[in-house]
Amino acid sequence: MTSSPAPEESRPAEAAPRRDRSSRGAALWATLVAVPVTVAVAGFTFAKLAPDEPAAAPSASATAARPQSAAPVEMPAPTLAERPATVCRALVSQLPLAVRDLTQRPVTAGAEQNAAYGDPALTVACGGTPPVVQPTDEVWSVNKVCWHAVQEADAMVLTTVDRETPVRVRVPKEYAQPLQWVSPISDAIVSAVPSAKTAPSGCSA
Repeated sequence: MTSSPAPEESRPAEAAPRRDRSSRGAALWATLVAVPVTVAVAGFTFAKLAPDEPAAAPSASATAARPQSAAPVEMPAPTLAERPATVCRALVSQLPLAVRDLTQRPVTAGAEQNAAYGDPALTVACGGTPPVVQPTDEVWSVNKVCWHAVQEADAMVLTTVDRETPVRVRVPKEYAQPLQWVSPISDAIVSAVPSAKTAPSGCSA
């Protein structure tokens, strides 16, 4: 009679694989849980150590025009002698279509001698009486044009003092650094308005 193997001899062989499979399953679950936690911790740490960067703000275009009224700007138009009238017509024809981000607007009178830009309006008036410059007054050279500045309550008024025909620019107080606004106007003046025979001592040659 053949005897069957004792139960004690087969159990160890069967129990070992079960324990091995259970161990592998437990290790796998532990790995699956640990990896996301590690990634999350690493991401949090990196975020804390990384320098804060401000949110990107929309950049304004240097040439973008400001919102403004299209209504004509009220300006006087005194009668000019023949020579200043000719010079002023030449100047107006050379003025830019925009001064920085201020676009040109129509004027109520004297389109051949006046111009306006933006809202509130920056105005350009050609002709008229030259300013009186005292010895102690400061004058400013911008793009080869010499300007005399007078501060008013709501604007800075700049008038050329080295040109045959005066040009007066009124820059509203809303626009900072008034001399920067006359730069493109100075270029037109150099092209169209002849230099005066004399100029204040503070004007550069």
